[in-house]
Amino acid sequence: MRKSHYAMILGLLLITSFSCGSDDDNGATSCVDPAKIDDHAMCPAVVDPVCGCDGNTYDNDCEAKANGVLKWTTGPC
Repeated sequence: MRKSHYAMILGLLLITSFSCGSDDDNGATSCVDPAKIDDHAMCPAVVDPVCGCDGNTYDNDCEAKANGVLKWTTGPC
């Protein structure tokens, strides 16, 4: 029973670590910068999934960047 409690706590910590804030004068970080969205980006057709801070899985880091995502981790969400 104790192991399952630790697993739940770890899961909650991981979920909250991917939350996004807004970029403001208080030093909060932003997740997606709409100014960096590039609808014409030419990304390679390489599948190397990344998990964006917005909670979406992208085929690769180029796809994440093209969608204005500023932070991601390796692997699917």
